[in-house]
Formats: sequence, structure tokens, C-alpha cells
Amino acid sequence: MKSIQQLNEQIITCRKCERLVTFREKIASEKRKQFMDWTYWGKPVIGYGHDNAKLLIVGLAPAAHGGNRTGRVFTGDKSADFLLMCLHTAGMANQPNSDHRDDGLNIYDGYMTPVLKCVPPGDKPTAEELRTCFEYFTLEMALLTHVSVILTLGKIAHDNILKYYQAEYSIKKSDYPFGHFKEYILPDKKVLISSYHPSPRNVNTKRLTKEMMLELFTTIKDRL
Repeated sequence: MKSIQQLNEQIITCRKCERLVTFREKIASEKRKQFMDWTYWGKPVIGYGHDNAKLLIVGLAPAAHGGNRTGRVFTGDKSADFLLMCLHTAGMANQPNSDHRDDGLNIYDGYMTPVLKCVPPGDKPTAEELRTCFEYFTLEMALLTHVSVILTLGKIAHDNILKYYQAEYSIKKSDYPFGHFKEYILPDKKVLISSYHPSPRNVNTKRLTKEMMLELFTTIKDRL
């Protein structure tokens, strides 16, 4: 694979996981009442941002009526609203919203991608689905050669970054425990920072606040 663009063209056509294909297309067909006038994307959701990004933001999977509807990761749902508001406030994005693929969003020096490219039922992918999609994630990581800081949103994203590094280096997951604002130096000198996922559940319960996220992004800007 020579470029992110070529990889993304391949990912978009993927139909390897029958359960995920059936679910993503079912959601795209039935829609949510408030989005009845939308033509849902209903396909794998690729990464978004700059090929030469220094910051890589990794999430779990597209939301059923977010990325699966809009065709862009962290776009069109409550998690995206919170994340982009914080990125913009921290001076790391040109706008505080991520609504659709052509809204002009620019994550400065950043690239966002989900570990799993298709929305899973109940937001719970199977181990086999994660293994299948991990092949794409591995290629993606290899092509993003300018990344110096990796931000993982949620434990599954964090664990998959460690899985990627375990294939190349002798590291133990136990040496990199997940938690909000945990910071580690990876074997190739990249900085790994983990965060609670910006889900409505975490935000509404104050497990993750705007202040916590802004502190984290301030640190990331310093590391970049």
C-alpha cells in the first residue's frame, strides 16, 4: 500500500464481516426519525485528516447515526460535539463542530480514525471483528509516518495501539495501563496518551469534563 488514499479506497469497499455489513446497512436503511432526509453513508468509515499529521486520535468505531450516517469519523453525534468543542477551544481545530463530510473541518496537524471501521451492534464488536479490521489499522499506522503523539479515546482504542506495538516490540500491556490522562513513551519514542471516551455517558456523569479534556489537549500541544 503506497498511500492513505489508496488504503481508504480499499477499506470503503470492505464486506468481510457479515454481521457488521448487515447492521450498518440496516441502520442506513431504517434511519433515525430526525435524519430521515439524509442519505446515510452505510459503509466502512475511514480516517480523516492530514497524511503528514503529527497527532493521531484513535477511537473505537463509528456511531450508528454519527459516522455511519455522515461517512466521517467523529462527525454528527454527541461524542463528536464534545470532542470538537474541546479541540477548537484548545486551538487545535478550525471550528467547534463536526457535522458532515463537507463542513470544512480542519484538525490542525491531526488525523482521526476508528480501530473498527464499521458500526457494531450495541457498540460491542466481537473479538473476530476486531482482529479482521486490525489488518487495516496496522496498514494505516504504517502509512502515518509523521505521527509523534497518539491519543486513544477509550480502553479498546488504547489496547489496540498496544497490540500494534506488541507485534513489533517486546512490551507488556500491564506496563501501559489505561486511564484518563495516562502518558507513556512507546518503544519508537512516540508519546501515547490515553483518555476516557467523550461519550455522552462519560460527559453527562462528569467522569469526563471539558476542563479535563482541555488540560489534556494543552499537554498534547506541548508534546507536539
